[in-house]
Amino acid sequence: MNVHQTAQMLRYSRIAIFLHWAIAALLMFQISLGWGMGRTFGLVQLHKSIGIAILLLSLIRLGVRFVKPRPPATEGGITGALAKIVHVGLYVFMIATPISGWVIVSTSKLNIPTLLFGTVPWPHLPVPQTLHDSAEAAHSALVWMGLALFLLHVAGAIRHHALLRDGLIYRMTPVRSAPVMWALLALIPLGLFGAKALTGFGPPAPPMEKAAPVAEENAAEAVDAAASVGAGNAVAPIANAVENTAAPVADIPVPRWTVLAGGTLNFSVGYGEAPATGGFSRWSANIAMDPDRPETADIRVEVDLASVTMGDPTQQEMVGGDDFLGVSTHPKAVFQASGAATAGKGVYRASGTLTLKGVKGPQSVRFVLTGAGKRRHVTGTAAIKRSAFGVGVGDNAAGLDPNVAVQFAFDAEMK
Repeated sequence: MNVHQTAQMLRYSRIAIFLHWAIAALLMFQISLGWGMGRTFGLVQLHKSIGIAILLLSLIRLGVRFVKPRPPATEGGITGALAKIVHVGLYVFMIATPISGWVIVSTSKLNIPTLLFGTVPWPHLPVPQTLHDSAEAAHSALVWMGLALFLLHVAGAIRHHALLRDGLIYRMTPVRSAPVMWALLALIPLGLFGAKALTGFGPPAPPMEKAAPVAEENAAEAVDAAASVGAGNAVAPIANAVENTAAPVADIPVPRWTVLAGGTLNFSVGYGEAPATGGFSRWSANIAMDPDRPETADIRVEVDLASVTMGDPTQQEMVGGDDFLGVSTHPKAVFQASGAATAGKGVYRASGTLTLKGVKGPQSVRFVLTGAGKRRHVTGTAAIKRSAFGVGVGDNAAGLDPNVAVQFAFDAEMK
């Protein structure tokens, strides 16, 4: 039996086979994800997690290559030398590309922490920020180099299997089986189209343009229209200051309302192609108001900022910090309003004062009442200008829309 025949019979170790196909599928997924993710926060975080996973698996694969015996080479000469160059190049690509991405994240002005798959904290590299542009250029070049090497590797496999018919590809399958081979090969398009399913087919969407400032009267009209068709929960710009000249009526008792359990207080702010969303689980409201005499309204809402939750773990870690809510020094936000105005049938507008991060500023809230008698359902919206309260400052807030849209809903019962 000659060396060529022996080489056909030998296979890579099972761990090497597993790592080979897992890394190949992840690489296709990663490259496709990188081209289509745009600035969507969740996809960027996933891209970082997949990159670190590829780096770790590649280092393990390299270690296995030196520990576990490998089948001998089947060819010499130019084709054998080219095969070795491609293999070495692929290892450089699999290791250097994630490292360059790691440097990009570590030197970014956006000091966003990395949580692998939303769970495991991953540190930044202690490298100077001056490396950022070079790392970006290297990252892009490495991706194109890796694609070229990947195509050469596939071309070599096709040559051996279809032209030379030497069964060389079965060295990288756990058994000599055509169905198993095709199942493993299917991982490549699966990785490619799996990422496309997340990012959408076709070219990546352009960054969202910031909406031009809207006049307050137009904003009020927009919310009135939404409320009139039952869109009380819609996120809409709301005027920040509305005059209320109606005097309270003192000789008729003003009913007070108890907010029942089960209410929601949520928020969202535009960020690239997808908004950052969250909510608060602990808040309370003291409300006195006669729906027929909105000028009698006396409203106070307190929000426990430490109860904030975000859909993304990284955003969750950042939102309580000093650049955003500053929970450690200002644990509560308070909205206080005296009097309200009618803005349509069952629709009201309350203008008052919001205290947030130690700053007091004017704030308007639009709400809709449904129901009758001693039980009412309340839905409403507000638009908070972040900069007025120092929420979202510095480079970490780059790309965030200027206004935070707040939505609330609860049931209230007359005392």
